[in-house]
This record gives sequence, structure tokens and C-alpha cells, in this order.
Amino acid sequence: MSAPPDFKQQPARARRASSGRYSFWRLVREGLKGQRGWSRAWAKAVPRPAYRVVIVGGGGHGLATAYYLATEYGITDVAVLERGPIGLGNVGRNTTIIRSNYFLPDNIRFYEYSLKLWEGLERRLNFNAMVSQRGTLNLFHSEAQRDLFTRRANQMRLLGVDNEPLSRQQLKERVPLVDLDNGRYPVLGGFLQPRGGTVRHDAVAWGYARGASEAGVDIVEHCEVTGIRRDGARVTGVETSRGPIAAETVCLAVAGHSSQLAAMAGLTLPIESHVLQAFVTEAIKPLLDVVITYGAGHFYVSQSDKGGLVFGGAIDGYNTYGQRGTLPMTEEVACAAVTLLPGLARLKVLRQWGGVMDMTMDGSPIISATPLSGLVINGGWCYGGFKAIPAGGMTTAHLVARGTPHPLARHLDLARFADGRTRDERGVGPFPYLH
Repeated sequence: MSAPPDFKQQPARARRASSGRYSFWRLVREGLKGQRGWSRAWAKAVPRPAYRVVIVGGGGHGLATAYYLATEYGITDVAVLERGPIGLGNVGRNTTIIRSNYFLPDNIRFYEYSLKLWEGLERRLNFNAMVSQRGTLNLFHSEAQRDLFTRRANQMRLLGVDNEPLSRQQLKERVPLVDLDNGRYPVLGGFLQPRGGTVRHDAVAWGYARGASEAGVDIVEHCEVTGIRRDGARVTGVETSRGPIAAETVCLAVAGHSSQLAAMAGLTLPIESHVLQAFVTEAIKPLLDVVITYGAGHFYVSQSDKGGLVFGGAIDGYNTYGQRGTLPMTEEVACAAVTLLPGLARLKVLRQWGGVMDMTMDGSPIISATPLSGLVINGGWCYGGFKAIPAGGMTTAHLVARGTPHPLARHLDLARFADGRTRDERGVGPFPYLH
């Protein structure tokens, strides 16, 4: 067997030529020059035989991990491998909501850290990610649910996170379209997190890819990982559709395909894959200036900058790797929509799509080393993957660079399932489809 590459003695990689700073004045200048001065936002890299770090998955978490490895920890000998074009996975197939209104203290701290990173992301990346902190409004429909939401709000306040109770009258003033006295589940009130909101999903992928590429990371598209190379209990690289690549550390950030990739290394993860549907309507004039979630069922809706209403519901409830859903769940989502907002019945749905969700046994994600040396996993995000992209990337980069968990992600280790330290946010037990 040939000796492995000496990663530690490889020189630091130089920053690539920048695509230039984006600004209003540059838009004006390029317009006057006939739009001839623009260059690619990120370089189309060709994979090299070896890297210090190989990140499998060019979605939000993979790109964010690469970006923070390069900019926070100075590790630029990194390749991000994506089997298709950047932005066509879950990062571009979600309902774009960001928030930190969780119940467990460790989860509140983690997602609040992510929300704070979102607030400064556009300036840091010099990229318009369309971060819109329009507020996230959770409705409740029973006294028991009021008590539950109050407990969550109090826990958030104890940790310094914003949350405001709203009465029925305040709800009606904020969202006149809501039918408070609907026949199925009358609305008793709600809790608003003013700093929650939405972010343009495609722009997140593009912004992180641009920033990582400029910092020296190789973004390798159309490069499918077909195997993981091992030398005993150590991972030494990956097999790809474009040839083998050696690596000191391999990081899996592949969302709903986490179990498939881990199986290539001989690991079984406590994760099931399910499909989650989303929908968008025809564009209408501004109608909804807040994100609404429906406490009586799993339904959430916001209005995009293009005018369409973007909404979704629960997972379809069966294991699949398919990116399409079923009509029964479509009917359930539509029923919840017109119950809460009767006016939506007049709108046409333009598009429907599905994302592959990696659902863990306790509903909380995994950011962890594995029993195999040199293999790190970022996955198991359930419904929370998009909102956690900045924190997920930062904490995964810390784990790869330092070899120890980030303080905010220490509770998300893989060993918690064997040790009985699960983080069951909803308290529904080891049933992934219920989380």
C-alpha cells in the first residue's frame, strides 16, 4: 500500500481572483459598460487527487462548513463535492423560514446563534440573501396549547431571546385574513418572534459558494461520491464518478441521503429519510407580512418577494428518497390553508415539490465525529436544516478544524442515542415520522 499524502506539509492555498465586490455603484458601472465586466460567482474547479478536507454535499451546510473552515480557521485545502449543480438539493427546495423559537435550552441557544449569524450574513458575504425579519407567528388553539407555548416563550425569555404574546384582537389587527372563529380549530392567540422571518434559499447557496471559492475552496460540481475509502478504522478518502480523492477528513453533509453515504463507510445511522412537500401560489399583491404557523396542524405560510404564497405541511410519513409527494398530504395542507385563511381558496397553486428529509430518532440534528477516525457527519436536521445553515456550518467547521465539538453543538453528538441523552424537542419518543 502506498503512503498516504502528507496533508499537514501542503502549503496554504492562495485566495482566488474575486468576482468583484457587489454594490449599487457596480450595477450602474456594469450597466454603462454593457454588462461585460461580470465574472463567474465561483470557480468551476476540477478535483485534485488529495485534500486535507473533503466535504460531501454542496448544499447549505456543506458550503457553509467550507466557507467557515477557510475564513474562520484558515483551512483552504478543502473540496466540496456535489453530484449535480449547486443549489438543486434541499437548500433550494424548502420554505425559507428562519427562527429560534424552540423549547429545549440547548436547542434555543443553537438556533439563536444561527439567527444572529443570519442577521449579519449579507454584509459578511457581500451577497444579497434577501434576509427578511418579518416575524414568525405561532398560533395556538386550546388552553393546553396556550400553556405549552407560554412555557416555551418563558424559556426563550430566560435565555434572552425575543418572543411576544398576542391576543385574538392583536392577531386580527396583524393578520386580518385569519379566520379566528373557523369551524375546525378556533384561534385563541399566538406568540410572535419578531426577529424570525425568511431568507432567499437560492441566494444562500450562491453566496456561500462564492465566498468559499474566493477563499480558496474547490467547488466541484457533477462529482458523485460512489464509495468511501477505509484503512481499518480510519477513513482515507472517497471514490467518485471523477476518480478517487484522498482526504485527511471526510465530512458528510448530504441531508436525506446521510444514511446512504454512511452505509458506504459501514455505519448505520439513527436516521430515516422522508419526503416533505412544499407549494407556491400565483403571485398576488402584498397580503401577508409575517410567517404564520398553524398550531392545530402542521401548516406554515409566508409570502415571497415575487408575490406568491409559499406554504407546506408535515412529511408524508413513509420512507423514501423520492423528491415528490402524495395527494393525501397535498389535500391535508390545502385543508389547513383554507381553514385558517379562507381567502386562499381563490388562488391557483403554480408549483409543488418535495425535499428529502433526514429525520432522527429524537428530532434533533447530528453534528458529530463518528466511530471511524477521519469521518464527520452533519445531518439529521428534520425540519430545521435551512434555518440552521450558518450555525451548522460554523459548528461543523469547528469540529473539523479543532477535533472537538463546538460548545453550542456539544449536545448534538452521535453517541447520545446509545447513552440515552436524546434531545426530544417535541417529547414524542423514538419515532422519526412524528418529529
